Amino acid sequence: MSENQKKVKPVEPAASAVKPSVNRAVTRARKAAEKRAAAEEKAAAKKAVAAEKAAEKKAASRRKAAEKKAAQKRVNARKTGNEPARRAEGDRKPAPMPPRRVLILNGSPRAGGNTEAAIDELCRVFQSEGVETETVQVGNLDIRGCIACNSCSESGRCVFDDIVNELAPKLYAADGLVIASPVYYASANATLVACLQRLFYSTHFDKRMKVGASIVIARRTGCSAAYDELNKFFTLSEMPVASSVYWNNVHGNDRGEAALDSEGLQTMRVLARNMTFLMKSIALGRKRFGLPEQEQRIFTNFIR
Repeated sequence: MSENQKKVKPVEPAASAVKPSVNRAVTRARKAAEKRAAAEEKAAAKKAVAAEKAAEKKAASRRKAAEKKAAQKRVNARKTGNEPARRAEGDRKPAPMPPRRVLILNGSPRAGGNTEAAIDELCRVFQSEGVETETVQVGNLDIRGCIACNSCSESGRCVFDDIVNELAPKLYAADGLVIASPVYYASANATLVACLQRLFYSTHFDKRMKVGASIVIARRTGCSAAYDELNKFFTLSEMPVASSVYWNNVHGNDRGEAALDSEGLQTMRVLARNMTFLMKSIALGRKRFGLPEQEQRIFTNFIR
């Protein structure tokens, strides 16, 4: 066999040369498919938004046409004198609510002190909200404690005829009670506490749903203990307790320093607004639903 007749084998490309080329083609195809899918998704979303806007525009057009038709109907009714009486409850103006009343007891022995400054901040908001207030300073009075004679159970008055009996009708007429006290040894002023113990024990009228709020003023600490002490008069009498953005305390030692406690004064303002809201809401609820059902009291002790 001659050299020209010898079979020549075709030279095959190396596998390493073919593989990168195939991978590049696959990658290009995948990217093209992803691009098409993203474009289709974008187009579908745009179409959906356009359809939603068209539906909203159509609904708004229908509402506008209906309102225009109703307005024209009312005009025609007025012209012919056949306008129907507006009987719907929503068309009636609500009767004006009588102003809420708050009794404020100042337990500080000092006039014009930091306790009074905190009370003044409350009263400014109460006044703007149309709430009537009366402040009675009891911290500088000579008020003795309860002697447990129990004569008030028969007479409805304390046996000691002092400021306590004067406060009783004021509390009866009030929708809310604010008790303010300086902090002495992590407690409220003892004169104020004696007044409150006799006032709450000797008065037998229903105090349920009168809104209570206590505020305490201290140089540094003891506020929480005094605050808790005063709130117990409310929670023992089914009186809702108004709260604020912080515990109701203001800090200050020398006269006028309470005005520097901006956070404490803000707490007073928010407290007054929240208390006003509660009093008005309770008045509306009481008119519509009445007071909660009351059970006969059960008295027990640890002996029997």
